[in-house]
Amino acid sequence: MSAIVQQEVSAASPLPGAAALDDALRHASPAEVIAAALRTVDRERLALVSSFGTESAALLKVMADVDPAIPVVFLDTGWLFQETLAYRDTLIRLLGLTDVRSIKPLEETLTLEDPDRDLWFSDPDACCRIRKVEPLARALKPFSAWINGRKRFQGGARADMAVVEQDDDRLKFNPFANVSREEIEAIYRSANLPPHPLVAKGFLSVGCMSCTSRSEAGEDARAGRWRGRGKTECGIHTMPTS
Repeated sequence: MSAIVQQEVSAASPLPGAAALDDALRHASPAEVIAAALRTVDRERLALVSSFGTESAALLKVMADVDPAIPVVFLDTGWLFQETLAYRDTLIRLLGLTDVRSIKPLEETLTLEDPDRDLWFSDPDACCRIRKVEPLARALKPFSAWINGRKRFQGGARADMAVVEQDDDRLKFNPFANVSREEIEAIYRSANLPPHPLVAKGFLSVGCMSCTSRSEAGEDARAGRWRGRGKTECGIHTMPTS
């Protein structure tokens, strides 16, 4: 692995460039990417953001094998399925995660912008902004880099993403960028990871209750998200988080 990802960077040092890190980690395994992120910014400045959704356990398992004390940011939007909240608690216990931070939208923002809880219907982008984008920006303030679970095989804007990206003044690591669905399934099998409870009910990708539906046979896994809206992302991967 390149020397650039082997050096440990102090809190006062400038971060290595995303392009150089991406070049060094282009063919690295997910565990190697996470370990490199740790060496680059250290645990206190690194967070993993997880939805605890249908494929989240695989990334959390890899992270836990590297360091189960890496902070995990979970966005509790107020619209999540109870099954997702229960799954979060199950994985915390199973994987021995020691620093999971459940972040909620600000009550004053909800009172001002979504008093009737119907913003998801009239303006789903605004709903995602106040329930996901703004809370994530707040949660990531102490961190210099973050890890997420996007994969190229999910298609759309994700098809060409790098392993390491620049996210405003932070680094964003995508350790599962190169993995296949079959490789994720293999992680579940080898570690005997429980599936998200809603998978058995036909939900291949799970977000908020208001904007998630079952995927039909042959559909893309994310087809059930914001169905009929022409919307494919909540905004946390398309807007700066600083």
